[in-house]
Amino acid sequence: MTTTPAPTDPGDERLARATLSRAVEPGDEHAGRWLRRYGATGFLDRLLDTGSTRHAGDAGHDTSPFPGTSAKRVASWRQRAATARPGDDLDTVQRLGGRFLVPGDTEWPRQLDDLGDARPIGLWVRGPADLRTWALRSVALVGARACTPYGAHTAADLATGLSRQGWVVVSGAAYGIDGAAHRGALAADGATVAVLACGVDTPYPRGHDRLIRRVAEQGLVVGELPPDSHPTPSRFILRNRVIAALTRGTVVVEAQHRSGSLVTARAAARLGRHTMGVPGPVTSALSAGVHELLRGDATLVTDADEIIELIGEIGRLAPARRGPVLPRDLLAPATAHILEALPARGPTPATVIARRAGTTPDDTLAKLYELHSLGFVERHGEGWRLTNTATEASNARRGGT
Repeated sequence: MTTTPAPTDPGDERLARATLSRAVEPGDEHAGRWLRRYGATGFLDRLLDTGSTRHAGDAGHDTSPFPGTSAKRVASWRQRAATARPGDDLDTVQRLGGRFLVPGDTEWPRQLDDLGDARPIGLWVRGPADLRTWALRSVALVGARACTPYGAHTAADLATGLSRQGWVVVSGAAYGIDGAAHRGALAADGATVAVLACGVDTPYPRGHDRLIRRVAEQGLVVGELPPDSHPTPSRFILRNRVIAALTRGTVVVEAQHRSGSLVTARAAARLGRHTMGVPGPVTSALSAGVHELLRGDATLVTDADEIIELIGEIGRLAPARRGPVLPRDLLAPATAHILEALPARGPTPATVIARRAGTTPDDTLAKLYELHSLGFVERHGEGWRLTNTATEASNARRGGT
């Protein structure tokens, strides 16, 4: 008689994923494939079962528990898993007021599942808010570390505008644009999320220690790596896929051609998210990468309203952009035509103005008196001339009627 195996205990699954978050590098699709096939506890069981080939039957004649994955990669997983102390890691994050989220948790952002086998094994989180709820209405602001004052001001202004309209600002807590975005959101008493390439108890960069602590108090600090993990160049690049997947869209403010911010934007595009860029001077190398994005499928944006128009609810449009309305803009076309026919200098007879305008003297005279009542022209003997300044006519209607 065959018995059905008991379902995996959620606590065991969480503990296994905590172990694997220390054993496996973020974004490892080999690990993701086996995690999807066996589950976290099953994957870890096969990984640590070094003295037996009892799982070989799962994959034909191959005696490896992970056929198709290199022995070197498996040995690295195994070595790190054997020395992991998941209970200590979970205790550490709990002491910080945080938690470890895994797929299936109520707070797990389901849009991360779009990453497929590159989906995070779990997320270490600090902060009082609910990550899933916040991520539903979030936008990423990323850009150059060595940004210009223009870039920093723009990023902070965008973050402030988004926060005031109820949007969550997500960035990577780096120097430059990232830091300006977080500060802009915090200054507006808004919501912001910092996605780190290290442990959530390891502020990086060190110069942003206070900023990251402030984000943890008012917003959320998130990372794939367990406590006391340090960043590496590859981890920064892989962190960007989480920022892209977590948010509704990514805005790049200043980026060179080889900027990591462009990696975030391209990841967002692959995932079907909106990609946006803020233009800069054409002579600035720091905006060259953004301009290259804008030559492709990215959308040009200049303020929070334009971002929200793209990623927000259908029908939520940015205000129309136009120059100031001048008094002469309110004139009827025929009246404006007579005004345009007046020479810039000296009084001119009505007959000459009529000839210049291509209309009759009677019509011209009627329009000249209309323009006179509105303060645009004045009469000098038999001639008419433009006034130096138009008088205020707040109650004047189109065409003076």
